[in-house]
Parts: sequence; C-alpha cells; structure tokens
Amino acid sequence: MEEYVLSAGRAVLDMVEREWQPLSPGELEQRLDQAVEGVLEAEMMAKLKTQPPPALYDHSLQSQTNVQPEGLQTTTSCGSPPEEESPEEALEATDGAAVQYITDLLQSSKSRARMAGRARLSLSHTVQLSLTLLSERVSYRSVSRRFNLEKGNIHRTFFSFCERINTLEDRQIRWPVGKEALESLFPLCSQEKEQAQQQCLPQVLGVLGHTRIPIRLPIGKHDVESTMPEVKRMKEEAHPDSWLNLQIACDHKGRFLHCTISKGSNMDRGNILKDKLKQHPDLMPPDSYLLARAGYPLTAQILTPYLGNQGPREELFNKTLDEHFHVLDQAVANMKARFQRLKYLDIGNYDRARAVVLTACVLHNVFLDMGQVIQGDVEKEGDTTPEADGEEDEEGAHRRDIISDLLFKNFSSLNT
Repeated sequence: MEEYVLSAGRAVLDMVEREWQPLSPGELEQRLDQAVEGVLEAEMMAKLKTQPPPALYDHSLQSQTNVQPEGLQTTTSCGSPPEEESPEEALEATDGAAVQYITDLLQSSKSRARMAGRARLSLSHTVQLSLTLLSERVSYRSVSRRFNLEKGNIHRTFFSFCERINTLEDRQIRWPVGKEALESLFPLCSQEKEQAQQQCLPQVLGVLGHTRIPIRLPIGKHDVESTMPEVKRMKEEAHPDSWLNLQIACDHKGRFLHCTISKGSNMDRGNILKDKLKQHPDLMPPDSYLLARAGYPLTAQILTPYLGNQGPREELFNKTLDEHFHVLDQAVANMKARFQRLKYLDIGNYDRARAVVLTACVLHNVFLDMGQVIQGDVEKEGDTTPEADGEEDEEGAHRRDIISDLLFKNFSSLNT
C-alpha cells in the first residue's frame, strides 16, 4: 500500500511541476488540496470495497467480544446489529442533486480557506455529512458509523462547513433592488379583491418576523438549575439565553431577504432593519411596505396592526395583515422541517450555534432556488415581547390610517 501512496505522491508533484507553476498561490493550494483528497478518497473507498460483508447477528455470540473497525468508537447493544453505512451509500440516501449543487457553490465561492477535518472525505461527502447532521436529529456517534470517521473529526468537519456556508450569506440572502424588487412586489389584498384595489392600495415587498431556536446554555448558567427536579425545572421560566432570536424578512415565496441572529436576552425587534431603511429609502420601491406583527416599529416603511380598541376599519386592516403573516410562518416551518436540528441545538457556544442557524437560513434559500420545498406544520410560538412595546412614528401612523381607510372603502364598495 505504501508503494501506491508514494506513486500517487510522485504523480501529484509531477503535475505541479508541469502545469501548476503559472497559478497563483491560492489556486495552487486549492488544486493541490483537491488532488490529494481525491487520492485519499480513492484509497479509502478501495479499502471499503475489499472489506468482507458483516456477519449476520447471532444471539449465541452475545458473550463474545464485538470487534469494531479501526477508527470507530462505538459499542453494539445486545439484540440489535450496528447500522453500518458507507459514504457512498449515505450519498445515495439523500438527493444527490442537492449535494452536487451545494458542492459547486462552495467550489465557486471566493473563500480559499481549506475546510478542517477533510483528510478522509471529499468535498461532496463533507456536504453530505453536514446535511445529515442538519437534517436529522442524530448523534455524532451515529454519523461516525455511516462515514467511518471518528467523532472529533466529524465535529471539526461540520463546523468548518458551516463557516464556509456563512461566507455565502451576502450572495444568497440579499435584499432585492431595482427591477428585482419591482418583480418581488405582491398585492396587499387577496387576489379576488386585487383588481378593484390595485390602483389605490400599496404593495408589499416582504413580511418581517422572528422565531426562536432553543440552544444549550453555556457552562455555568445552568449549574444551579441542573440540581432542581425535572418537573419543577420545566415550570420555571427559561433562561433568556437558552435560545437564539432569529429575525427574518421574507418575500411572498418564502425566500429570506434579510436575517439577524441574536441571543435570547436581546429583545430588539426590527430596529436594525428600521434604521437601515430610514437611511436608505431607495431600498423600498415607491408605495411599497414591509408588514410586521405588533411589537415591531411602525414606520414609513413598516406597517404593523392596530392595538387596543378596534372598530370595523381597524379589524379589516389587521385581518388583511394576518393573511400575509402566514407566509413567514410557513417559511419558518418549512426550514425547521428540513433542518430538524433547529428544534434543539445542543450547543453551548453562542458563536457556533449562530453559525449553524445562519447555515440553515442560507441553505433554505439554496433549496428554494433548486425548487425543493418541504412543507412543515406551522406551530404557534410563544413570544416574550409585549405587544405594546412596538415604536410608532408619526409618519408611519399617518400612512397606516390612510391605507386602512382606502381598504375599508374598497371593501364596503365591493359589498354594496
């Protein structure tokens, strides 16, 4: 086997001398990295193919010592054989087109940083491994059996993948401008009313809202709570940093246009986006708005529902906005249905938890571009932000009143 490795090494060096000398240092490193990975992957797959098939499980062998392949740190429980799956089989278990699409995105990105933990995996298998960890609520031990990798290497590989995907944020989660923004607009009212109202009512660019992603508290913040009985602990108010706040603006197709991720103790609602739109009003096409639930600021660019005592006009306006909020709720449900790990991130490091959530947001748009949508069940989420906390500026309140008046007049004319 050493002769094959030496031969492959000499072949790589010859290729460098003949063809790669004119390349830049970054390009040279990238191509050399890919060539070495190809050689190592071919060697690994050759070993897997030459291994004899696993013997059928026999209860008479329970007393014998289980022999694990080299590099695996797992034990086999009595009565159930270990589920072994090669990277080739795992790659076929999910959509190979998605793996190839994401692989191409990473290869075409400007980042030249080499992924950690890829000494025994090609880039496509790295993508497959990472999608497995995101899409299934499985342990590193289970994934280590599928890919014949030690758990520590899987950990490094996954977070390195997330860091590389995060570099695609500006490319995949972008605010529409110009012609693209005009094409993204959709009517404030439902289609059956659109024809009578489209000449006087504004249009919607997107829906703004948030969701919470549960995470594990950092060491030290839950030591006291861990001594409490489980039932009592469940009744206690959760520590604010036991989740991440994910704030999202999406279009009518559920594509994310904007996202910010903060600690649970940060109760800001839309102020970053509000200030950005105020400083750059050209980001909103004329006579268009974002819609947001109560608790978000009411501005010249963001419309929120009426609070307090409501008459027929206010009720109609709020009902119209509610129809749009479902778009955001469904987009979030779809993302969580695809990336099951978001149901609970067993990560106590804020930066790493944030990287995983941002990875899911970026890949949500990637899968939409591919036409692959998973329909999730919308769940009502509790909110720790009082409804009355949303700021209201004078211009925003004035515009909301004008729009609600027009909406009510049009509705009344259609019903007379």
